[in-house]
Amino acid sequence: MKKKIALISANVYKIPYPVYPLGISYLASYLSSALPDDFEVKLYDFNQEETESFPDFMRDNDFLLVGVSMRNFDDSTNIYEENIFIIKYREIMDIVRSHTNKPVVIGGSGFSVFPELMFKELNPDYGIKGEGEESLRQLVLALDEGREPYDIEGLAYRLPDGTFCVNGHTKYISAPVLHVENKWVDYYWKEGGMLNIQTKRGCPYDCIYCSYPLIDGRHVRTLDAKMVVENIEELYFSKGVSYLFFTDSIFNIHKDYNEELANRLIKSKANIRWGAYFSPSNMTFDELKLYQQSGLTHVEFGTDSLSDRQLEKYNKKFRFPDVKKQSEYCGNLGIFYAHYLILGAYGETEDTLNETFGHSKELGFTIYFPYIGMRVYPDTKLCNIAVNEGLIRSSDELIDPVYYISKDIDEETIRVRAAATGQRWVFPDDPQSPMVDVLRKRGRKGLLWEYLRY
Repeated sequence: MKKKIALISANVYKIPYPVYPLGISYLASYLSSALPDDFEVKLYDFNQEETESFPDFMRDNDFLLVGVSMRNFDDSTNIYEENIFIIKYREIMDIVRSHTNKPVVIGGSGFSVFPELMFKELNPDYGIKGEGEESLRQLVLALDEGREPYDIEGLAYRLPDGTFCVNGHTKYISAPVLHVENKWVDYYWKEGGMLNIQTKRGCPYDCIYCSYPLIDGRHVRTLDAKMVVENIEELYFSKGVSYLFFTDSIFNIHKDYNEELANRLIKSKANIRWGAYFSPSNMTFDELKLYQQSGLTHVEFGTDSLSDRQLEKYNKKFRFPDVKKQSEYCGNLGIFYAHYLILGAYGETEDTLNETFGHSKELGFTIYFPYIGMRVYPDTKLCNIAVNEGLIRSSDELIDPVYYISKDIDEETIRVRAAATGQRWVFPDDPQSPMVDVLRKRGRKGLLWEYLRY
């Protein structure tokens, strides 16, 4: 009889569209290839399944281990409409516990940012912080063989005296295996209009607010380009998936690798279009042109500010001339591009805001997605700043989102001043364009925010 492992995607957030649970697919693919043949991985995705069917999933299987992945702790980028997901996670954990006495492990990016908090709230047997494939494999084998698992990298647990512990990561896998779940692809391709895939893990940058290094680490690991393209070809030829979003924290951080990937995509027979997050720097016109030839149609720049003084305070490595040059490259090539900004955050003044609004007129036919204030995450430089300034206490768990908003700006005037630039600004709580809704219903694929520029 097979030894069954449950992997559960607990994410139920579908705004602006449901996102394929890539982390679970990597975990399932890795375990299926790396565990002995007498193990079997069973999957459940709450975005597709009704909660009412979950007890049957638990009841019908005798699991050795149950893994629950939590993609988000909350919808933390939107100060106007906060969605906290911990209540749903508790509900899922209660169902799991009522149907099995076997060990439960939680993970995912939401857990990796708030490991101790979520451990306390959900009371699992174990957690895995950061990259999970090899850690989970070792945990499965240790539990199956009756061994203590406490030396496993990334493992979170409590000692008998109640002390919470998280082991650090010193090693990472170099070539994660990915085989997408066919029945899942149909749903996310139809409902989301795209699928997501990864080419790199880790972020070398040190932005004061960012949680990416807490999730994936600072050491950049590139996934095997040949394998990535084979995955893309599988999606294209078996399911007709023709638009992908690369989920790397920043796509343009490894020139040689990106060149290899782009050339493989060009030589591939899969005629895909794609988008990704980019830094508005560190990229030549010829590099961007090569990416376009490989299918790039949408660039999302993590720009944050159009004021050099603010960029320095955010610990960004580029300045406004870089932003302008990269925007011109996109415009000259006919690539859709958008800038994501953070307004009114740490160090912001009326003068720096005016700089951003003034410079927004110089970046061509683009669209701005601004957020007001910075979400404070644990273990970031912004968290230390917030403690030192008395916004939070060092003991605060931050279970309720806290935003850093500069006292030196008039928050109430931001929307009016943005509109006065004559540019296209879309704030998080703005209603989406009816045109985009119609296009999605008609089967149009991709990001589609280019239609919001008008």
